[in-house]
Order: sequence, then C-alpha cells, then structure tokens
Amino acid sequence: MKYDIIIIGGGPSGLMAAVAGASNGDSVLLIDKGDKLGRKLAISGGGRCNVTNRLPIEEIIKHVPGNGKFLYSAFNIFNNEDIIAFFEGLGISLKEEDHGRMFPVNDKAQSVVDAMLKKIKELGVDIRTKTEVNKVIYEDNKAKGIHLKNGEKVYSRAVIIAVGGKSVPHTGSTGDGYAWAKDAGHTITDLYPTEVPLTSDERFIKEKTLQGLSLRDVALSVLKPNGKPIITHRMDMIFTHLGISGPAVLRCSQFVVKALKKSKDGYVSMNIDLMPDQNAEEIFQELITMLKDEPKKAIKNVLKGWIPERHLHFLLEKAEISLDTVYSQLSHSSLREFANLVKGFTFKVNGTLPIEKAFVTGGGVSTKEVEPKTMRSKFVPNLYFCGEILDIHGYTGGYNITCAFVTGHLAGTNAAKD
Repeated sequence: MKYDIIIIGGGPSGLMAAVAGASNGDSVLLIDKGDKLGRKLAISGGGRCNVTNRLPIEEIIKHVPGNGKFLYSAFNIFNNEDIIAFFEGLGISLKEEDHGRMFPVNDKAQSVVDAMLKKIKELGVDIRTKTEVNKVIYEDNKAKGIHLKNGEKVYSRAVIIAVGGKSVPHTGSTGDGYAWAKDAGHTITDLYPTEVPLTSDERFIKEKTLQGLSLRDVALSVLKPNGKPIITHRMDMIFTHLGISGPAVLRCSQFVVKALKKSKDGYVSMNIDLMPDQNAEEIFQELITMLKDEPKKAIKNVLKGWIPERHLHFLLEKAEISLDTVYSQLSHSSLREFANLVKGFTFKVNGTLPIEKAFVTGGGVSTKEVEPKTMRSKFVPNLYFCGEILDIHGYTGGYNITCAFVTGHLAGTNAAKD
C-alpha cells in the first residue's frame, strides 16, 4: 500500500504530526520501533505531562536558547494557546501552575497520550509498532518511502522524520534519524547533552560532604575565566554523589558544555549565591546583629536555621571559623570572608552525565536547512522534520514539548498539502 504520509516516530511531535496530517483527509502511516506510542509523553512532567507553557511567545522563545528564534514563524501559525485549545478539544481539562506551566487537571500524563491515540485512530491513521526503519528511500531528489529492517518497503508521497534525539533512549530516542537526514544532504550539528546534571571532582564532592543537600531559590552562575557570569539561573539545586543537579543546574548545563569546549584546563567555574536579594555588606551587617544579640552562644547555634545547617558548617570551615566560636572571638575579617562565601561560593565542574542521561539533546538537523514555516527540508521537497531531531532545545518547564507539538503540527499540515 502507498500512503500519502509516513511518519517515523511516535513521540509528541510524531503524534501531533499524525493528527495534523490525517485531519486533512490524507492516508497516514505512523511507525515506531517501540512496543507502544507516546512513551516519552507518558513520562514527561514527572508523569504529569507539562503539555505546554502559557507565557507570552517572546518569553517562550527566551526559554528556548537553542535556536528558539527559528520558531517565530511557526508560532505565528500554531502556538501555545493553540496547543491548549487542541487538548481541551480532546476533552483534556488543563490547569496553569507556576511559571506558566500547563498540566492536565488529573495530573496523569497517560490521559494525554490516550486522548491523542484515540484521536489518530478516529482519523484512520494506520499504526505500526515494534517496526524498525532501516532507511528512508530517496530517488530523483524525493523521499519515496521507507525501507524496513525486515526488508519490506513502504511507499508514500511525503515522509516526516520525528524520531527524537539521543536523550532518554529507553523511550526510543537513540539517534536513528540523523543518518537518514544525512542521506538527504542535511548537516547534523554537534550533539551534546542539555538539561543534564553536572559532575565535579572537587574534594567536597568526592568526599560526599554535601551529598543530598538541597538549596532553595539560589542564584547559580556559570563563570567566564575572568570570573564574570556567562549565565545565572535563580532556582533550586541539589548536591549529588557526582556533582550537582536540580532545576538551576539543568538550566545552566548547556552553557557549561559550551564553556568546557573552550576551556584550556578542562574545568569551568560556577558560583552559588545563597542570598540573591542581599549584597555582601548587608549579609555581613545581618551577621553582626545576630551574633551581638547572642554573644555567648556558639556561631553554629546562633546561625542555625539561617541557612541549611550542613551548608552553614561547610562554609564556616571554608572561612576557617570554628563551629564553637563565639562573637567575642570572631575577627571582622573572618566574618566578612564568611559573608562573601554566603554571597558567592565558587567551585569547579568538569563535565556532565552522558547524553543518554540528559533530558534534552542539544544539536541536530541544522535549522538553516529547514523551512521555518513548514518544517520542510530545503534539499528534499517532500521530506519534513519535527521535534527533537531538529537543532532546537529549550529549558524544562513545557518549552521542549511546546516546540515538539508546534513543529509536529506544521510538518503534518504541510506534508498533507504537498
């Protein structure tokens, strides 16, 4: 059988492309090597599925540091509000949480997957799971269909590659699509992990001094060699047995990866500001006041609860202040040193966890070679790309899935028009 459209990959972008393509009356085959569709969607948002983000378009693009501007044209055609309307049209009630994040009211990602699967079945999309694609068939500068690993060939008028990147491989994203894109003449930009925990060989990390300690609402910065910030994110973080993780760390990670490429010694410095709303002098004066009020108590007891206790002890030791020191024994210089550490503790990181452990893949099919209004290849006129295979990546918080749904909708819609 020959189809109008073949979509390779049953993740968020592939499912949306299937809906868009079949809604125009085209015959669509959705094919995936896994045993079920929507696996990445089912685990997104911690199993709750952060379907999109309701921030203004300009803000969303700012939260997609990996070629977000490429999506301006796409957002003018189909955007986050359209995604919200789409899911509500499928009977999924949504709620808005902090920072514009949109979730199903029932907090169940599987309900989102089920609604999309029901829709594509209603539209008559043919689904084949547990079916591996060997390559895309190209003839006469057109995509003619797909060649399966079992030797079968399936033909079509258009092909959409929606197989994702290389992160979270247990959902099926193992980088298969890059070779097919290269076969069509496309450039694959350097692949790297983003939204990923960072590693460090600092002594306090190796000795697990702070392992498991969470810090709330801190300003975490990636520093240039001259000590000035490349980027700062104010969120939560946690110390791990290998380094650091948590929301602030994940957002900083892609900047660490890029800085490491330029680093001469294999390290990048980072800085933790525990009190972003105060300067070092204000912190120093607050310390003086607290210690004067209880001059006979040990500093570890006076400051208990002021910052997390393990971190308090760690920074006091860094400032060479004994935990049992009382106010009369403290020099102003050592107290200023401690205040400076609260305001900015600097340490080195040396890498990230591997791309397979990342939430998002950086790099992919060059956006310079894809039409921004259609997601059509500039080299092969009936070949389309959508989702994470493209060199587009954002922060966690509904931004990547928004990119997937938007590019998937455009790819499916325009493949149907071909």
